[in-house]
Amino acid sequence: MSHQDVLVDVNGGIGVTRLNRPDSLNALNSVLLQELGIALEGLENHTAVKVVVLMSTSPKAFVAGADIQELLDLDPRSGQEFAERGQRLVLQMERMKKPVIAAVSGYALGGGLELALACDFIYASDRAQFGMPEVTLGTIPGFGGTQTLSRLIGPNRARELIFSGKMLSAGEALDWGIVNRVFPEQVVMDEVMKIAGSIAQNGDTAVAYAKEAILSGLTRNDEDGFRYESTLFSRLCATEDRRMRMQAFLDKRKPGVKARPGQ
Repeated sequence: MSHQDVLVDVNGGIGVTRLNRPDSLNALNSVLLQELGIALEGLENHTAVKVVVLMSTSPKAFVAGADIQELLDLDPRSGQEFAERGQRLVLQMERMKKPVIAAVSGYALGGGLELALACDFIYASDRAQFGMPEVTLGTIPGFGGTQTLSRLIGPNRARELIFSGKMLSAGEALDWGIVNRVFPEQVVMDEVMKIAGSIAQNGDTAVAYAKEAILSGLTRNDEDGFRYESTLFSRLCATEDRRMRMQAFLDKRKPGVKARPGQ
């Protein structure tokens, strides 16, 4: 399953999605946004896929930002349409039932950082760089970055990063709470695939409900969030996967491995 600007490979329950515009450092244009949305929809509906990894075919950049040539030609109406197209993609990623991990090497700037923030978490190469430099070009983040970054690291640090347009090293992004882990360039993908494989072994409905509970809780007060969590918890009590996994735990065997005679 592949597109011109987005390549997809499924193996071992992991759907690896590679952004493939290396000559432009994966600059986001309308075509790439559309292709990525289609690819992610396909992975959402792919029953064998348990977790999605989003990365680049080039170590130079995850995404270096939006396509400036396309941005230059926007008027207020087409600018609104372009921003909303990117925001729909970001919301699609956030609302996927399957976890999405961003594997970042090189630049993750502007729309690239916004795409990474739409993932459930970020693993980064020690050579990665992060930033939202839109104000240096006379514009602002348009794919939800003013909202998602503020919620993740707090409004004060988001203001500093967005107002200044400066870039953060991978280590600084880790300190700021933007990325979860930083690894040497040569092993980062091994570590990404290791955590993705670990997630893929877990109950997919349980993982989906956990993702839904966390995302929903961001817009609820504690009481409503607790109530919704208990609702999802109760729904899982009716699933065969839960019963099978708990029985396997009691039997001291891995899920999916048949019990020995007499157990």
